[in-house]
Amino acid sequence: MDAKIKVDAGICGFKTIITASSEDNMHVSLKIVSPCETIKELAACYKEKTPVNAYQELSPQNESVILEVSRSVLIKKGCCEACVVPAAVCKAIHIAAGLALPKDVMLGIEDGMVT
Repeated sequence: MDAKIKVDAGICGFKTIITASSEDNMHVSLKIVSPCETIKELAACYKEKTPVNAYQELSPQNESVILEVSRSVLIKKGCCEACVVPAAVCKAIHIAAGLALPKDVMLGIEDGMVT
């Protein structure tokens, strides 16, 4: 199965396209296109770890390969650890492996303080 996710990361203005594919509903390959230098570095690091075993990514006994790589690269670069791209990559992996249904996710940010 294939999954394609388009991410508009927010205030940084960078848009990323994530394509995940799996022929066996377990091992997932990734293709990530973004103008963001940090996401390009993440994509290169993810590529070294692919294909990713989608079941191990969900296992409570194992650290997620994607989140572990993301955390190390984002910290090293001094980047925002709240970047939504790594979460979107995880979602793409789950969809490509048939472990999640494709459904849009939305974060709505409101200006001002909540009282």
